[in-house]
Order: sequence, then structure tokens, then C-alpha cells
Amino acid sequence: MSQPETASDRSAADRSAATRIAEDLRAAILKGRLMVDERLPGEQELAERFGVSRPTVREALKRLAAQDLIRTRRGATGGSFVNRITQNEAQAQVVTAATLMVSMAPLDATTVAEARRALLAAAVPLACDRRAPDDLAAMRAEVARQRDPALPDTAFCDSDVRFHRLLADAAGNPLLSLQLAGVIEAVQPLFNMITYRARDRAAIADRHERMTDALEARDAAGVVAEIDALSEENARLIAEAQARRAAREAEQATAARRGKEAVARSTAGRRNTGWPDAR
Repeated sequence: MSQPETASDRSAADRSAATRIAEDLRAAILKGRLMVDERLPGEQELAERFGVSRPTVREALKRLAAQDLIRTRRGATGGSFVNRITQNEAQAQVVTAATLMVSMAPLDATTVAEARRALLAAAVPLACDRRAPDDLAAMRAEVARQRDPALPDTAFCDSDVRFHRLLADAAGNPLLSLQLAGVIEAVQPLFNMITYRARDRAAIADRHERMTDALEARDAAGVVAEIDALSEENARLIAEAQARRAAREAEQATAARRGKEAVARSTAGRRNTGWPDAR
């Protein structure tokens, strides 16, 4: 005999249906079946089409709105409309996804650094061809900021990220900038967090200045050489930081083991001598 459906079962079914509807509508948007600024069918029509309640449809639409895929307008001419995603909005989503992947996925530092170096190097020839005076001026302003000894480490890290974003944007290719935004803004802060205690800020600023000089001279090989040198230095500092962490963890594990052994010996001694157990 089957068990009666509970409120919890119905709630789970509604969430599953909302997910399915949101995925279907998302696919329609991404494949161009629903165009930018096009009005989606109304809640009642969607509810009938998918065989669900209007609250379930509303939940699906909320999920699409949270992804900036649609916007809602009230009134007689209102409804849900497909959004036109801007470059900044798209970059923000890429950065979020890349940050989650770097921080939560089992990726080692070498793999992450390899991707960063490859994408940056790919942008360099275009950046050398297309860099504008404003690009160079903005990069030199970041170098000057990095040379300030009073600049806090967090501000130095922010400047480091902006410098590499400027280099990527100098290529003048929105799709390349989109991909590099995720790598730079997800990876650079991670590297900075690991290496900030041991890195030489003046040496980094020097390399950034040489990178900018090479970019101004349209010397792609010179820019890539500085990127490689920074990558190698980061790799060295990260390896040293990881070695120190492993050593600390080994020391802690040894201390914990010795502590347990001491407790065990003490307990055995009390029992052998007939002393009462502290418990």
C-alpha cells in the first residue's frame, strides 16, 4: 500500500519542477529561441504548458532573474522580459564561477598558474598591436601606486589585479577580456593571499614597469618574458608556502600523537600501581 503524499514531498516536487522550468527557459534564451527584450509567456500560460501551479512558475522565474537572464516589469504592459547582459555583468558571472572553481574544486596551484599564464600570453600580441595611450597611462598609474611603501597589502593586491586586467583589456577583444577576467580576478587574489608575506613588492612593481615599457614598444616577447618571470617567482613562493604548511601540519600531528601516547602511558602506570583512575 502506497504512503500518502506529505507536504514535504509536495514541496520537493515543486522545487524540482521549478528547476526544470527554469532550465528549459534558460536553454531557450541561450539558444536564441527567446530573444533579447522578448516578453516571456505569462504565468498562467507557463503553468498550463508545464502542468504546474503558478507559484511554481514564479519560483522558476525568480531563479532566472537571480541569474540576470530576465527582468520583471509591472503594469498593463508588464511581464517578464529577456535581459540584454552587459559586458560587466557577463564578466561578473565568469569571475564568480571561476572563483568558486578555484576555491572549491581539487585544482593544484600549478594547474591554475598554467591557465593564467597561457591566457595572458595569448592576449599580449593583440595588446601590443592595439594598446592606446590611455591603456599605458592607466598601467603606469597602477605601477606608481604599487611603489608607495605606505600602501596596505590589500590595496597592493587590488592594484595587482587591476594591472593585469588593464593588460588584458588593452587587447581590445571583449571575449578575450571576458575569459581573462575570470582567470585574473579568481587566480591573482589567491596567489597574493598565499605569497604576500614573502614577496618583494618593489621587484613586482619593477617587473610591471618593464612589462608596460615593452607593451609601449610593441615588444610582445618582452611582455611575455616578464609574465613568465612573475609566474616562476609565484610558483617558487607558493611551493615554499606549501612546504612550510606541510611542515607545520607534520609538527602538529607529531605533537598530538606524542600527547596521546603520554596520556596512555600515564593511564597504564596508574593501573599498574593500583592508583585510582582520575575518572
